[in-house]
Amino acid sequence: MCPFCYLGKRRFAGALARFADRDDVEVIFRSFQLNPSLETDPDISVTQYLAREKGLDERVAEQMNDRVARMSRQDGPIYNFDDVVVANTFDAHRLIHFARARGRQDQVVERLFSAYFTEGKNVDDRETLIELAREIGLDSNEVASALESDAYTDEVNADVEEARQLGINGVPFFVFDRKYAVSGAQESEVFEQALERSVTEWRENRGPVAPSRATISREDDTLNSTM
Repeated sequence: MCPFCYLGKRRFAGALARFADRDDVEVIFRSFQLNPSLETDPDISVTQYLAREKGLDERVAEQMNDRVARMSRQDGPIYNFDDVVVANTFDAHRLIHFARARGRQDQVVERLFSAYFTEGKNVDDRETLIELAREIGLDSNEVASALESDAYTDEVNADVEEARQLGINGVPFFVFDRKYAVSGAQESEVFEQALERSVTEWRENRGPVAPSRATISREDDTLNSTM
């Protein structure tokens, strides 16, 4: 739900694409919810929700969203804030863990961002989640079974608890090799520097055969730390 997370993901991805040692980097998306008790409500706009939660005038909230949309233009995310469905994202996070177990985590995260911010889809609707997963090559029946059960609930809760223990209370938040942190949707150059430093130190300390791991935070909802 956090537009800066979508922007941060794209900027990090751009930095990683230019990074010479990108094949030695593993990216893991962790779950985090700023407002886990949020109730899905298609009848209010994201501007109204933001104004209510932050105690802002709606015009101010709208201006904030407009500023994010302008900031993102060169990095790719397309925001249609008027179409956004305010939704709880717990099941979406479970789907992300499901996708990680099948090697499709990045694809499903990108698809969820686009569905939420660009296409105005309800990411708390299980049929919608099943269709989004199918579009990126996941088995619809397996996804449906997982969402109808409590699969990956513990994994989502564990990520959120780890973030709390690390003192993380905002997103996006990126942790590199459990040493270096980047908070916010920084410019790609910042991510490039963090990648270079963390991978160099990983190799110096553990040898060239071990992969470096960078964890990226997602969403209203998302986190951050390397395992």
